[in-house]
Amino acid sequence: MAHTKQQGGVNRHVNRPGRRLGLKRAGGQSVNTGTIIVRQKGTVYHPGKNAKIGKDFTIFAGKKGVVRFRNMTGKHSGQKYIDILPEPVSA
Repeated sequence: MAHTKQQGGVNRHVNRPGRRLGLKRAGGQSVNTGTIIVRQKGTVYHPGKNAKIGKDFTIFAGKKGVVRFRNMTGKHSGQKYIDILPEPVSA
């Protein structure tokens, strides 16, 4: 009498959709307050000036302005920061 143990384990596999992580806004692009800039797992990018971070590491705009990406040098070299700079006033 042949039998196979643990049969059906493959059938319990759940196919989940992707998490839609990544950059949502590019550098130089204007954003409003609360606009999501990056969705990430962990702190790949860090919030800089006028940017805030959510509990799931989502970085969003704290104020209206233009997105800027920068790399740190010195003690924190290699860390990537996202700033929101005020938009230039056009006359």
